[in-house]
Amino acid sequence: MVRPTWVAPPPPGPGRVLHVNATATGGGVAELLHGLVPAQAAAGTPAGWAVIAGDHDFFRTTKNLHHLLHGTGDSGALDARAVAHYRAVLTPQARWLAGQVGPGDLVALHDPQTLGLAPALAAAGARVVWHCHIGTTRPGVDGPALVWDTFAPDLAALEGVVTTLPEFAPPSVAAHRRHVVAPAVDPDGPKNRPLSTDAVAATLAATGLVGGRPAPDAVATVEQDQPLPPDARVVAQVARWDPLKDMTGVVRLVPDLPDDVHLVLAGVDPTEIPDDPEGLRVLDEVRAARDAMAGPDRARVHLLLTSLRDETRAALLINAVQRRADVVVHKSLEEGFGLAVTEAMVKRRAVLAADVGGIRRQIDHGRTGLLVDPTDRPAVLAALRRLLAEPSLRRRLGAAAADVVAERFTMGRLVRDYRAIVDRQAAGPPVATPIVEEAR
Repeated sequence: MVRPTWVAPPPPGPGRVLHVNATATGGGVAELLHGLVPAQAAAGTPAGWAVIAGDHDFFRTTKNLHHLLHGTGDSGALDARAVAHYRAVLTPQARWLAGQVGPGDLVALHDPQTLGLAPALAAAGARVVWHCHIGTTRPGVDGPALVWDTFAPDLAALEGVVTTLPEFAPPSVAAHRRHVVAPAVDPDGPKNRPLSTDAVAATLAATGLVGGRPAPDAVATVEQDQPLPPDARVVAQVARWDPLKDMTGVVRLVPDLPDDVHLVLAGVDPTEIPDDPEGLRVLDEVRAARDAMAGPDRARVHLLLTSLRDETRAALLINAVQRRADVVVHKSLEEGFGLAVTEAMVKRRAVLAADVGGIRRQIDHGRTGLLVDPTDRPAVLAALRRLLAEPSLRRRLGAAAADVVAERFTMGRLVRDYRAIVDRQAAGPPVATPIVEEAR
């Protein structure tokens, strides 16, 4: 029988919070849970974390659901056959999970891969909430409505929905069952903790990115014509190889940037992420865009594919990449929550990010970073050139960004938000106010 696996088995006893998602590594939700689950336990909330299994067709459907909720995707591919297979994959796993929960447990299902588990878990006596980390604020798109209609029985089984923005919530869910919760980072974790200049240089050198031969046990593969010069100004984007991250669009900015500016694109090797079947295709598109450039421009593009074999060292590498960057870009076409944005902010980096989705709640334009329409290439270039040309602006934005992260986007705040969800769901229908409503 296909069954989930425990990443963090829950302790026995009442009042537990059990998280369920689709992968233990390689994505923003997994990264969030790696920090949240132990933080909840340390704060006195018994917590566990399980990961479901799936085959290629299942994950192809769930990736399409991801795109549909972002206002893109293929509505025709969400047909009866795809939905039936989705449910067939989850049915035995729902039975197994139902045997692991008890009355009073709160089960947090994360993103569309797990939504179909809700009816069986609710029938087993668990209180079930769905934490949807994605969505769109664009009016007039049909994708979300199709998902809400397809999964109406599953949404009806929920006690609550958690979203980054109010607009991401299904309209069928009553207002008093909606919770608005912003993302969070762990400032002391390996991806964010302070690194000295020497530590940054040594970490990057171990991959071959900045010269020399990569270490035999390097946690990343570098694709580049030549190493990153020590005096280069660096623009970096850290993201999955996903079409909505527009990594190809970032590469195509390079010919219009000053000659001393180099671009580092960093993401997990897509061959190591089973729940993202589009990753290799997107990486190949990025490679093709780089290969099409004139030699001097191509030499300024560095692709960094991190491995999940050693997650701690890979996280330290991303930490070093962002700290080496003069500007961190996040040019997503849609974004539920930009965890990489907050990670750059905590490092006092100047961030140029897309004015879309959850990023609007993370960055106050002109105070903690710059926001720009990601489809407006001239505007993106103008903002990027401005940041590169004005070190004082970068310092001012970076300092303000770090202060905002400390105030609003730490793991301790997310633990408190989840505690409030547990208490609020247990108390029954309250007044219709969100738990967290982050304001700029």
